[in-house]
Amino acid sequence: MNKNTPSAQAAQNPPSPPKRSLTPRRRAREYALQGVYQSLVMRRAGSLPNAAAIAKQLAEDPGFRRCQHDLFQGIFTGVLERTDELEGIITPALDRPINELSPVEHAALLIGTYELAIDLAVPYKVAINEAVELAKTFGGTDGHKYVNGVLDLLAQQLRSTEVQAG
Repeated sequence: MNKNTPSAQAAQNPPSPPKRSLTPRRRAREYALQGVYQSLVMRRAGSLPNAAAIAKQLAEDPGFRRCQHDLFQGIFTGVLERTDELEGIITPALDRPINELSPVEHAALLIGTYELAIDLAVPYKVAINEAVELAKTFGGTDGHKYVNGVLDLLAQQLRSTEVQAG
């Protein structure tokens, strides 16, 4: 990949978290979003993402040591290993082709869907809220509203019993 192309520059420079106090779990999700974002940008540019290299790059950030490493690793590798499966779950709930989503919205939806579909220990409201917060922090002005709507719909399908009980 040519390091001077916009896609290459975006993949090398994923969004960075704003400076504020974060819980180790929120920080882990933010780093997972950055890694998934980088992977998506590389895929869109026609390159195969290297999960180990992306994780190593993220781990070099000084704030990474304050994240919950096992949560980061679980989300990051889980999403990358199941991207096609997760996109298959997400696509019917979208009003546009998945490749037309911004990489931030796409990454937030992948993470939220991973937690809804795969990590059943995460309550559905937490999975949605965390993905929405990621979209608010890193995404465009109203991207979080779109992420919220899609994940609400998916929660009704993936966690119907939990949603009805809540």
